Amino acid sequence: MIKYFKNIPLLILAVIIGVYLGLKLSKYISIDQSQAEANKLSQILDYTEKYYVDTVNSKKLVENAIKGMFSSLDPHTTYIDAEEQKLSEAEFRGNFEGIGVEFQIIHDTITVVSPITGGPSESVGIISGDRIIKIDGKNCIGWNNEKIIKTLRGSKGTKVLLSIYRPSNKKNIDFTVTRDKINLNSVDISIMTNNETGYIYLTRFSETSKDELIDALGKLQKQGMKQLILDLRNNPGGLLNQAVFISDLFIDNNKMIVYTKSRVPSFNEEFRAEKSYPFEKIPLVVLVNSGSASASEIFAGAIQDWDRGLIVGETTFGKGLVQRPFELSDGSAVRITIARYFTPSGRQIQRKYTDKEKYYLQALTREEKEQDNLNHQAEKDSLKPKFKTNAGRIVYGGGGITPDYIINAGRITNYSIELRKNNVYYLFIRKLMDKNGFDIKNKYGNDLKKFINEFNFSESQINDFIKFAEQQKIKFNNKEFSQDKDYILTVLKAFLARDLFNREGWYSTMLKRDVQFQKANSLFEEAKKMKGLKN
Repeated sequence: MIKYFKNIPLLILAVIIGVYLGLKLSKYISIDQSQAEANKLSQILDYTEKYYVDTVNSKKLVENAIKGMFSSLDPHTTYIDAEEQKLSEAEFRGNFEGIGVEFQIIHDTITVVSPITGGPSESVGIISGDRIIKIDGKNCIGWNNEKIIKTLRGSKGTKVLLSIYRPSNKKNIDFTVTRDKINLNSVDISIMTNNETGYIYLTRFSETSKDELIDALGKLQKQGMKQLILDLRNNPGGLLNQAVFISDLFIDNNKMIVYTKSRVPSFNEEFRAEKSYPFEKIPLVVLVNSGSASASEIFAGAIQDWDRGLIVGETTFGKGLVQRPFELSDGSAVRITIARYFTPSGRQIQRKYTDKEKYYLQALTREEKEQDNLNHQAEKDSLKPKFKTNAGRIVYGGGGITPDYIINAGRITNYSIELRKNNVYYLFIRKLMDKNGFDIKNKYGNDLKKFINEFNFSESQINDFIKFAEQQKIKFNNKEFSQDKDYILTVLKAFLARDLFNREGWYSTMLKRDVQFQKANSLFEEAKKMKGLKN
C-alpha cells in the first residue's frame, strides 16, 4: 500500500507527459493531413496537365479550384486575381495615378463625362463633352474600357498627348496632359441644403475617408451647418478602422463602437471612441438602404445603439463578417473571413447565408412597410434576437440595421429602368449640349440656384426626348411614362445640371424629389430629443 502511494507522482507525471505528447502529435497529424490534401491537389493538377485531351490553362484551373474551395464557406471569403487586386488596392488607398477624367464610350468614341476637379485634365482645359479621338497619336476609336484605362493611367509626372474633338466649336484640339495622383474621393459631395442643414454623401470607407469627412464637416460648419444628414445609401463598406474613426467623430466618452469575435483569440478586438471632436452633439440623421453594408452597418449600428441620431431609409444589407486580405506571391490575393463583428448592444449584423444563391437577391428584393419605427415594432414578430439601446429601446440583431423610420425609395416602371440602363438620359443631354450648350451656359452661368428654380424642359424638348429614346430602341409606353414623368424629368434635369455644375448640380437637383432625404430633413426636432442633444 505504501509502495502504491509513492508511485502516484510518477503516474501523474506520466499522464502529463502523455497529454503533452498527444497534443504535439495531434498538431503534427493535423499538419500532415493538410499537407496530404495539398499534395492531392498538386497530383490532380499534374495528371490533368499531362493527360487531359486538350491543352489546359493551369493558372485558370488553380483559380477555379480556389473558388470551388471557398464556395463551401461564407459569401464574403473570396479569391481576387492580380489585376483585380491592383484596382482594389487603389480603391482602398483612395487614389491612383492618371489624367483625371470620368468618361463613357459613346458610338465607339471616348466621351468626357467630367474632368475630375483639381485634376490634370481640368487644369489644361478639357471639358465635359470633349471626344478623345487620339492618344499619343494613335486612333482610339473603338477601344474598350480596359484598354483606355490602361493607356490613360500611368506614373505621376509622365505625359500623354490627347487629340480632342470639341463639338461646341467643331474643332480638333491637342492637349498635353501630365499625369498626377488622382484622388478617389469617398466624400462624393458635401453641400448645404438650407441655411442650417448640411448634407454629406459618403460612398465608401477607404484610407482617406476620415480626413475627407473632417474636411467636409469643417467646410459646412463655416457655412453655418447646425445639423447633418449623412448619406450611407449604397455604401458597400470598406476598412474597419475607418468605420471606427468616423464613428468616433460623432460618439463621445470612450463608448464602445464595435467589437469582434473570432476562433483565433488574437482577432478578438474592442474598438471604442477615443478622441473628442466638435461634431459629437450635432443633431444627426443617417440615410441607409439595402446597399449599405459592412462598415456602413458598423457606423449605423453604433449610432442607433447609443441613441446618438436617427436612422432613416430601408434595412441595410446585413454583412457582419470581417475579412482580412492575404496577398499571394503572384500579386493575387484571398480575402478570408476571420471574425464576426457586433454592435455595442451585442447585436450581430450578419444575415443567414445558408442559401448563397439567394443571399444577394434577398437584400435587393426585400419588402418593407413604411412606418415610424422608433420602438422597432416592425421587427416585433420576427425570430431575431432582442437587444436594447442605451435609452432602453428594443432593437434586433441578425439581419442588418432596421431604420428608426422606414421609408421606401419607391419603385419605377420598366420604361424608366430601360432609359437608365441604356444610358438614354446622358446621351440625350450630350446631344442637347452639343447643339445648345453655349446658350444654356450663357443663360445660367454659375448660378445653380437660378437653374434649379427656373429651368424646365419644354414640351417640344420632352417630345424630342421620347423620340430620341425610341431611336435607341426604347419603346414608348404612355402609361409608364405618365406614371414616372416627374422622376424622368428630374433625372434628365439632373444630368443637365451635372454637365453645368458638376456633382453639386446633380445632387441639388435629385434631392428635391428624394423621399428618403425629405423625410430625414423633417426629423431634426426628433433627432434633438435623442439622449444628450436636448436643448
